[in-house]
Amino acid sequence: MEAATSYLFVPGERAERFDKALASGADRVILDLEDAVLPEAKSLARDTLHNWLEQHGADSRVLVRVNGVETPWHDDDLRLAALPGVAGIMLPKAERASDLAHIRARLRESQALYALIETVDAVVRLREIAAVAGLTRLAFGSFDFCSDAGIGDDRAALDPVRTQLVIESRHARLPAPVDGVTLALADDAALAEDVRHARMFGMGAKLCIHPRQVGAVKRGFLPTDAECAWARRVLAAIAQGGAGAIAVDGKLVDRPVVERAKMIIARAA
Repeated sequence: MEAATSYLFVPGERAERFDKALASGADRVILDLEDAVLPEAKSLARDTLHNWLEQHGADSRVLVRVNGVETPWHDDDLRLAALPGVAGIMLPKAERASDLAHIRARLRESQALYALIETVDAVVRLREIAAVAGLTRLAFGSFDFCSDAGIGDDRAALDPVRTQLVIESRHARLPAPVDGVTLALADDAALAEDVRHARMFGMGAKLCIHPRQVGAVKRGFLPTDAECAWARRVLAAIAQGGAGAIAVDGKLVDRPVVERAKMIIARAA
C-alpha cells in the first residue's frame, strides 16, 4: 500500500526548483504541467520537463501532473510517461473511469496513477473511478472542488466529501486518500490544524505547494506519542495472554483494536 504522506507540487517550467523539491524530503514530487503553468507556456514547460527527466533518470519519487483529457495539451503531456524518470502520472479533473483506464493502459506496470478529484461530477462517480484497475490513489483538489460546487472553502463544508473519499478508497482497497493543499504558506498553526483535521477524517496524506510545508505534513501524519504508548500497551497485553477477556485502559481488546495497534506501531517505525 502507498505509504507516502507528503506530495509537493512544483511548476513544470521551473527546472531550477526540481532538485530543490526532491531535496525537501517530500515523499513524492509532482512536476506540474497543469494549474501552475499558463496556457502560453505549456509547450515550453513540457520541453523543459522532458529535458530534465532525460538527464535525471529513474526516480520513484517523481510524478507528473498532466493537463486534463479535455485540453489540447493532454496527449503531448502523456507522452512524457514513456521516459524512465516518470514514476507516475496524476490526472487532474478526473471524472470518468474510462479516461483513467485509458491512461493506465499506456503506463508501465510499475508506474503509479493518481486521480485528482476536483469536481462534483467526479464525486458523483467516485465509486467507479476508485474501482479502475491499477489506480494507485485518490487525491482531493479541494479548492477547485469548491469553485465547481459553489460552496465556501470552510473546512467543515468539505468534510462530507472527505468522508466519501475515505469510504470509497477503503471500499476499493486503495490507500487512504490525499487531502488538498493549504494556501497559507506562512501560517504554521493553520497548516498543523489542517493536517490534524485531515487525519481525523481518515485522510492519509496531503498535497503541498511549498517545501516549507513538507516537514509539518510528514510529522502530522505520524502517530502521536500517546497513540504509540496505547498501541504498545495493547500489544503487550495480547502478548501476555491469559484466560478470559483482555482489557486495556478499561476497554475490551478485540481483533480490530489489535490490528489498529499494529498499524500504529508500523507507521511509527
